Amino acid sequence: MGKFMERAVRLAVDNVRDGGQPFGAVLVKDNNIVAEGVNELHKTYDVSGHAELLAIRRAQMQLQTLDLSGYTMYASGEPCPMCLTAMYFAGIEKVFYCASVEDAAEAGLGKSKMIYGDIQKPKAERTLSMVQMPLNDEQEDPMKLWKEQL
Repeated sequence: MGKFMERAVRLAVDNVRDGGQPFGAVLVKDNNIVAEGVNELHKTYDVSGHAELLAIRRAQMQLQTLDLSGYTMYASGEPCPMCLTAMYFAGIEKVFYCASVEDAAEAGLGKSKMIYGDIQKPKAERTLSMVQMPLNDEQEDPMKLWKEQL
């Protein structure tokens, strides 16, 4: 299995024993652990407190960078869409995981599977209603301002 995945699974097991969900993550570069995390939703009441996100936050804060190119994530469970998206934004290049979203759903943790299915649908058919509201003529356009500053 490898020492990094073994560590991610150990973190997940310990988290379950501590009242949390079965998710642990280890962020690695150059064969060294840079940061770790476990799902802390039960402690922080923060839906973004996922293992992978916490590992990413800790690494970026410690290294003072947004760019995690060349890093690898080891996760006890297949990353949810939120964590996967954060990995794309951070530039993480490879993810290894143990349990699939299907395994998680069978264990009673089915949100990731549902969300992966929902985001594949056209916007109008998704469970979460999304409505675009264009700027009015009096508002400054933040996208235009951003582009002008480049």
